[in-house]
Amino acid sequence: MDRDRLSVVIVGGLHAEARRAAVEQLLRRVPGSVALHHDLATAADGRVRRTVRDVTGPLDSGEAPLVNDCACCALREDLVPELERLADGRTCRLAVVELWDSVEPKAMAEVIDACGGESLVLTGVMTAVDPALLLPYLGCGDDLAEAGLAAAASDQRTVADTWARQLEYPSALVLAPDEEPGDAADHALLTQLHPTARRIPVESPELVAAATAGFDVAAAAARQHPACALLPQEAEEEDVSTLVWHRTRPFHPGRLHAALEDLCCAAARSRGRFWLADRPDTLLSWDAAGGALCVENTGPWLASLPDAAWEMVPPMRRAAAALDWDPEHGDRAQHLVFTSPGLDREGLTALLESCLLTDEEYARGRDHWRRLSTAFDALLDPVP
Repeated sequence: MDRDRLSVVIVGGLHAEARRAAVEQLLRRVPGSVALHHDLATAADGRVRRTVRDVTGPLDSGEAPLVNDCACCALREDLVPELERLADGRTCRLAVVELWDSVEPKAMAEVIDACGGESLVLTGVMTAVDPALLLPYLGCGDDLAEAGLAAAASDQRTVADTWARQLEYPSALVLAPDEEPGDAADHALLTQLHPTARRIPVESPELVAAATAGFDVAAAAARQHPACALLPQEAEEEDVSTLVWHRTRPFHPGRLHAALEDLCCAAARSRGRFWLADRPDTLLSWDAAGGALCVENTGPWLASLPDAAWEMVPPMRRAAAALDWDPEHGDRAQHLVFTSPGLDREGLTALLESCLLTDEEYARGRDHWRRLSTAFDALLDPVP
């Protein structure tokens, strides 16, 4: 631990009981540790309730007013000042930030990293998981508002996509003890969704090491950026499969749009990047969970930029582009990954292949491609 700065670990996740168990273990195992929690469930009253506790019980409490009718915004503004207050007290060895159910760790990690200054250091980010609830949450397409878990009036996230991001961002996943013998398929699914994460039983001595090992916020953000995301590899275990589909030929926008529902329902989780024939310069992200798909414009492909602009591109992005570089299309590529129990690999592959340009369409060239279907305009160019 950094002797001059207060070490901070974030523990998040929609599985509240598993999350609380992880926090309790840290409080017990690290002398002088405290847990800071903002309860967003009180947002309906125009406030967020804050509590600070140690292993013996509550130490302090308070409230923070909503910011722009947003409970999560109130959390962001109140979090660092409270952590700095703990750091100034010189009695706290480790601050455990227990996130409220639907709060995603990425935003809070970036706030602490950017604003912590000389008094705070982020030493770990982890999500607590009950393996038996992994698939039910990943398959839940309900809006957070319907589940009483929205962080703001404008929060349009679903349970599934929120849970997916909570799983895929941290460097460690803390596993709750199985009340019944564990399902090997649940553990295989967790491994395939985030193969690089440390998976730590909540009662393991490794928990403290993971909480204090250090955390690179910039690298974590790059791992999730569609242009250079560290996506899972091909895998097959316990009837759980991960299919990695990589092609350089562009999609026909009309045929892909017609297949979206089948594609996003084909797997419990799918993500990646792709390009459309009528938008050859635009890198598009694919993010699907719980039967719902989010497609976004994430900027230009590097191949579409002038050489002078490459100096402004982060090194990790340039390295990722070099791995996918094609003599004709540059870094433009279809790179989609589908993970699910019972995945129909052959049927999914055939459907994806049918959405590419045919040989005849491809031979007509880019001037023709740009005049193809405008089916994606409503998704990518919404009218204000």
